[in-house]
Amino acid sequence: MLKLEKVQSGYGNILAVKGISLEVNDGEIITLIGANGAGKSTTLLTISGIVPCRSGRILLKGEEIQSLESDAIVKKGVVQVPEGRHIFPQLSVQENLDMGAFMRTDPRKVKDDLDYVYSLFPILKERRHQDGGTLSGGEQQMLAMSRALMARPQLLLLDEPSMGLAPLIIKQIFEIIQKINQESNTTIFLVEQNANLALQVANRGYVLENGKITISGSAKSLLENQDIRKAYLGL
Repeated sequence: MLKLEKVQSGYGNILAVKGISLEVNDGEIITLIGANGAGKSTTLLTISGIVPCRSGRILLKGEEIQSLESDAIVKKGVVQVPEGRHIFPQLSVQENLDMGAFMRTDPRKVKDDLDYVYSLFPILKERRHQDGGTLSGGEQQMLAMSRALMARPQLLLLDEPSMGLAPLIIKQIFEIIQKINQESNTTIFLVEQNANLALQVANRGYVLENGKITISGSAKSLLENQDIRKAYLGL
């Protein structure tokens, strides 16, 4: 579904992503792990068209998208849940979800998708008239994911979904990530600092260090890799 070929991007004079190549196959959960500052979030922002791709190619189903604006990339089915969630705090839960479906023109299917996200996160249905900014951190993460799902993505980019959340909520969020992947066949590209958790739900993984991919393989092989266990899993 997605292929990066020698992609470089960054900020000003700083090159954060230094010629990485990777693939995401249809229906997979792929994870990108690494330390803070490794370039993980920048990778997702480059795929989304928010941080410009300076060189290399980004292909979605064989079509180059690295020169497209971010809204055009969303229209092609690539939707990101950003680090820090970034919901609309002064809008209600329902209005946030409506914003997720802003570019859609299929009201009947939008209603079906609304019912679906409320079935995934019943607490959001209970609080649909409540301002997003008054929700707990875990509920805001649920809302950010639900808003993204309202765009009916083919490829869902998740940036640090466990950040700042209690262990019980993290467990629930990751169960939902697997459910979304399995029930709707949504392909998921997961960036996550909790490497152990990410590799437990992923099919394959990549390790990013200082803007370069150093190791890749099946999630199982990465979980068993002694260097990764020592560096990222605390084992």
